[in-house]
Amino acid sequence: MEIKQKMKKLNYKWVIASICFLMIFVTLGFCSSPQSLYLDVVASNIGVDRSLFSLNSTFRYIATAIANLFFGFFFRKFGAKRLMLFGILSLGSSMLVYSLANDLIAFYAAGTLLGVGFSFTGTTMIGCVINRWFSKDRGKIMGAVLAANGLGGAIAIQILSPIIEAGGSSYKNAYFIAGAAVLLMGILIAIFMREAPTGTAEVSREVPKKKKRSESWTGIEFSRIKKTTVFYASLVCIFLTGFCLQGISGIAKAHMRDMGLSAAYVAFAMSFHSISLAAFKFLTGIIYDKIGLKITMSICSVTASAVMFLLAFVTSSPMGMAIAMIYSIFSSLALPLETIMLPIYAGDLFGDRSYEQVLGIFVSVNVAGYAIGTPAVNLCYDTLGTYKPVLIVCAAIMAVITLVMQMIISKAHKLRSTLSVT
Repeated sequence: MEIKQKMKKLNYKWVIASICFLMIFVTLGFCSSPQSLYLDVVASNIGVDRSLFSLNSTFRYIATAIANLFFGFFFRKFGAKRLMLFGILSLGSSMLVYSLANDLIAFYAAGTLLGVGFSFTGTTMIGCVINRWFSKDRGKIMGAVLAANGLGGAIAIQILSPIIEAGGSSYKNAYFIAGAAVLLMGILIAIFMREAPTGTAEVSREVPKKKKRSESWTGIEFSRIKKTTVFYASLVCIFLTGFCLQGISGIAKAHMRDMGLSAAYVAFAMSFHSISLAAFKFLTGIIYDKIGLKITMSICSVTASAVMFLLAFVTSSPMGMAIAMIYSIFSSLALPLETIMLPIYAGDLFGDRSYEQVLGIFVSVNVAGYAIGTPAVNLCYDTLGTYKPVLIVCAAIMAVITLVMQMIISKAHKLRSTLSVT
């Protein structure tokens, strides 16, 4: 009986991983992945420029950035379960406000609630929970959990797209459906979520002498981290990555429609995007576990640059439609840079000792890039009548980031090798 209880305790980490998977499936899948579907429809319905409407995303990202600066403190004080439930309540409230909103102020309020909700149900929370419960193969496990975003998005887009495209204020029903799904997820979290049990193998941070790439290492005190150039250089790259990736992914659907592609074809292409996102997030974790950070980052970053450049040349011709499909599929290989790669950066570059604090700052800076990138890209459209120039500029920025991050990782690993890890 005692052995059976110990086994149940040991294996509960897989229940935790499953809850995290479902939470990402529902929250990011239904509340984030379909966001670009609303842009042109809602802006047209309420009679405002796209750049003004897209500011609701800026409020979202500002809220997320601020909350993540204090994530380490909140996590230690309240624990994962309470923060998850608070995040779920905030997301549900956001979807309700979106469904009732008729003016920009209400949309901005909804965006703020959305940002608070994702602060406690998104990448930062997943990174910290997996870090607590698992000491090996973290890349693979985080990749599998965060892959739920793509699967949830694929289903959500198919459910919500026809409702949004029906015309008039029908998009409000889509927001309401997303909110109901989120609140149902809250019930599962309340029943099954647990804090990490103290003293189990899962939370052990003991580092073996011959360490695999994805295993934990003791790490550096934050007081020392914040004095290194590596830390600040990585913040700049993470900010610019968020600026480019979110700015472009947020307008991809609208750009394709502007170029003459039908709503049905765009929804079809975006479904492939969501499915491939799930596969590529899992694959990113496996690649990191097998061959390390440098190559993993390079694959994602080079792909980001290439697909942004390709998207600039989408048209309604057969070749243009093929380019749209290529973008939809392979942009999914770029997006791990703003999800699974952030916990990997925090753990690989600086270790476990200040993990929650470093990860919170990384996510905060990344979403600050979202906050500026989204309206900046839409301002380009409002000014020039096309997204093409900003697509080419962002492609160039991602190419530079690829080179700079190589130097950052090399310097961080050199610092790591000089430390006596016990």
